[in-house]
Amino acid sequence: QVQLVESGGGLVQSGGSLRLSCAASGRIRSTYSLGWFRQAPGKEREFVAAITWSGTSTYYSDSAKGRFTISRESAKNTVYLQMNSLEPEDTALYYCAARLIGRLTDDDYNYWGQGTQVTVSS
Repeated sequence: QVQLVESGGGLVQSGGSLRLSCAASGRIRSTYSLGWFRQAPGKEREFVAAITWSGTSTYYSDSAKGRFTISRESAKNTVYLQMNSLEPEDTALYYCAARLIGRLTDDDYNYWGQGTQVTVSS
């Protein structure tokens, strides 16, 4: 089993920044890739960003490109999502997820965290 714990969410004004963290524990291995997804009220869960555990490849949604940066710190088994230029449309519950194989942009990940709330006020 793999446990994922997100943190770093909160309330921020439009144009502000937040850094989300995802701490992985349990049987996490170097072959796992990690992704960030989000779900706003009344909307489907959507892909935000993903990174291979080696950190050699990253993927972003169109809305995240240029504003968000995903990174990882292998020694701490932690993945980060730096979010800049936040907009009210970014308001959602943000989830961290881990998977071994498959497309990183698909949401059929093996393990999910509980989520951290991000609220952007206008």
